[in-house]
Amino acid sequence: MPSQPSTQLDTFPNPKPEIDYTIRMSIPEFTCLCPKTGQPDFATLELEYVPDRACVELKSLKSYVWAFRDRGAFHEAVTNEIADALAAATSPRYMKLTARFNVRGGIYTTVVATRRQSGWNPEPAVVLP
Repeated sequence: MPSQPSTQLDTFPNPKPEIDYTIRMSIPEFTCLCPKTGQPDFATLELEYVPDRACVELKSLKSYVWAFRDRGAFHEAVTNEIADALAAATSPRYMKLTARFNVRGGIYTTVVATRRQSGWNPEPAVVLP
């Protein structure tokens, strides 16, 4: 049976909840529709997060992203909607979603949405010589 778009995000338990580590994902085939013209908008989504107790399951993420294909949405709104849904599903210590939209009318748009658990602070950056 073929996969279907879905608005549900599934998770699984973080295998190392006692430490901070970063999960990075690149989603190069995001599409939605321009709410003004109905024409398709294409973007690459870059997701980075420090999980707490849950991680997002990849197949459900793929189906979730697919659900936007036939929806009209402004870049700013859809980026924040996805960040909100991912944060609600996983309750990460930190999350950053960067949406890099392809050129439209001679303009590239990049929207960055971050979410952070109250009281969480990252470890200091390590600078190597």
